[in-house]
Amino acid sequence: MTIHAVSVTEFKAHCLDVIRQVEQDGNAVDLTRHGKVVARLVPTPHKAQGIPPWLRLRDRGRLTGKPEASVLDATDFDALR
Repeated sequence: MTIHAVSVTEFKAHCLDVIRQVEQDGNAVDLTRHGKVVARLVPTPHKAQGIPPWLRLRDRGRLTGKPEASVLDATDFDALR
């Protein structure tokens, strides 16, 4: 992937053109302010396009407690009375 640099001022003036270029070419664009990179605009991976976020997150979590364990303490219920 090739990375091009664009100043924030130039990006502000031509943001739609820069976004279209990233979409079409698949190349990232670094946004610079005073010569320093402050952000990077990257294309979305092809496999992630059109897939809802909750499906992309599937199988990425990990259960650390027992399934039957409560997240609340018994004293929390007494405090509500």
